[in-house]
Amino acid sequence: MDDLSRYYTLLRDPARRKIVEILGTQEKIGFKELREVLGLGVGTVYYHLDMLSDFIEQDKQRKYRLNDRGRALYRVLKEGDVPPTLEISEAFSHRVGRWLFLSPVFAKTVKPLRLLPISVAILLVGAFGSAYADLDSALFFYFPYSTYNFTGIITLYIFNWIGLFLFAELFTYVLYRRVGNDLQLFACLGLASFPMAFFPYVYLYVFDVFSQYVLFALQIWSLLLVSAAFCFGKGIRLDKAIVISLTAMYLNIAMLFMLGRFA
Repeated sequence: MDDLSRYYTLLRDPARRKIVEILGTQEKIGFKELREVLGLGVGTVYYHLDMLSDFIEQDKQRKYRLNDRGRALYRVLKEGDVPPTLEISEAFSHRVGRWLFLSPVFAKTVKPLRLLPISVAILLVGAFGSAYADLDSALFFYFPYSTYNFTGIITLYIFNWIGLFLFAELFTYVLYRRVGNDLQLFACLGLASFPMAFFPYVYLYVFDVFSQYVLFALQIWSLLLVSAAFCFGKGIRLDKAIVISLTAMYLNIAMLFMLGRFA
């Protein structure tokens, strides 16, 4: 076993265990059939397949099957080296990481209509907070003393996040050929906007110097949540999602420099 700890990490998730079991018993299966068996959303299935990318492959008919490493992984599961009841100790750092990325919350977006009202509410809370605090929003940044009226500030805030949604749709297609699952991605991004939606209220009631430190912390958390949103919304691995998030951040900063906002 070349990396037993990684095998344990992969098999800790019941959906990934089930995928390995299905491919181990059926040998190969198409995406549509696999999704029906798992009962999960498109983005979630893609995410788990991406996590298992070193252990699976596709044949000429685009059906999934285990490769040599995947068959070794299946043997680990079948022989009981990893307890099927998941009695594997979960490290404290892993639990903290899951909640830092709000993974349990994003996992519920498999049925996006359930969380879509909450996502929209978070966006509206951030938009109205920006307007009350008289802050121009620029996705991951805020600038005081807005030149827009109340309605204009609200509109600007909403359009920032819609712009990020459209950017993610385009970028994930160009880089990873991911299409569809738009509603889940939008619901995830609405949830991911929570740290930035919270900041205007901090700004209203906290000294200006201290609020900048709070903003920095919220920017980092927001970047992590946006990465998690791409993971669950478009079904890509975290390392790939972070590439998209950092690109969005870079373009955000570059545009603000061109507009002279950092002068």
